[in-house]
Amino acid sequence: MKILFVLEYHYPHIGGVETLFKLLTEQLVIKGYHVTVLTNRHSSELPKEEIINGVIIKRINFHNRYLFTLFAFFPALKLAKTHDLIHTTSYNAAFPAFFAALFSRKKVFITFHEVWGSLWHSLPYINVFSSFLHRSFESLLVKLPFHKFISVSKFTRQSLIKSGISPDRVIKIYNGIDYTDFESVQIKKDSNQKQNSMFQFCYFGRLGISKGLDILLPALSLCKSREYSFQCLLIIPSENIPFNTLIKQQLQDLGLEDVVRIEHDLERSQLLTRVAESDAVIIPSYSEGFGFTAVESMALGVPIISSGNGALSEVVSGQHLVFDPFTSAALAESMIAALENNWQHTEKKMFRLQDSIEGYCQLYESINH
Repeated sequence: MKILFVLEYHYPHIGGVETLFKLLTEQLVIKGYHVTVLTNRHSSELPKEEIINGVIIKRINFHNRYLFTLFAFFPALKLAKTHDLIHTTSYNAAFPAFFAALFSRKKVFITFHEVWGSLWHSLPYINVFSSFLHRSFESLLVKLPFHKFISVSKFTRQSLIKSGISPDRVIKIYNGIDYTDFESVQIKKDSNQKQNSMFQFCYFGRLGISKGLDILLPALSLCKSREYSFQCLLIIPSENIPFNTLIKQQLQDLGLEDVVRIEHDLERSQLLTRVAESDAVIIPSYSEGFGFTAVESMALGVPIISSGNGALSEVVSGQHLVFDPFTSAALAESMIAALENNWQHTEKKMFRLQDSIEGYCQLYESINH
């Protein structure tokens, strides 16, 4: 079977969505599928076409993801004619993928990570007009008759159904990780005892408007004002220059430059090592459709402080804390509890890559029945 993935971003771009589709596409190749990815060429250093672990990646020069939405239809349509089905994801790649499938008479699946609805109007770093446009775009997207909607959690499935999609068109397939990728990091962590005794918090992931950095930074300031000794590592991509500039300015305004360290664009092995060396990972998101950062942190044996919003409540387990209400003051109290080693403990949940791959394969093969 030949599958065309239409994705606004793909590896080496950083993010949970990118992690999902890198793992999925490469595993499908191992299982004998022919896989092509059509995506944005987000950096001029990337080749227009290459093969990574058997996956054919074709990149088109739309540095702006909104241009990808408008013009990726044409190359998607050309590729669709030589593939059996199309798989896409929310948000910006969905429209060109849907119409390419429509005109080529192919089935199209969409993996939906989150449905924000009214949350769009509560998020920071976005103006009223932009939030209105994004919510309208989302409302239009869920009305398109995709063959199947794939949700990555129970929370996202419920959100899709609330949006008016028939339950029989929504399939839940949890994201998964390959736990063997984390074993060597765990061994290294156990063999190399931490040299720096100071407690280290860590945030890693995208600089998205829903990620709660506006909650995290003031919470760090509150902890510092109470004379607790700690450090915080922010591992974030460098590409969003305006957002990076804003974060650095806020760190300066809050007097946090001596306790916060920023690192950009780490190789995968470096990233996992940095996270494993931390004492706690903070996930202060307004919403999460799944939460790769949580699952990866648990796999590394690092405790988590989370907002519990969205799917975090069904994913986070093991040694953790949930701050409530959703305020910087409440987050600061949870951070202090972590500094004093007062954690909650629940049985750790596992989200295995193989289970996720099997779910997708069954879905793909179902179009032949």
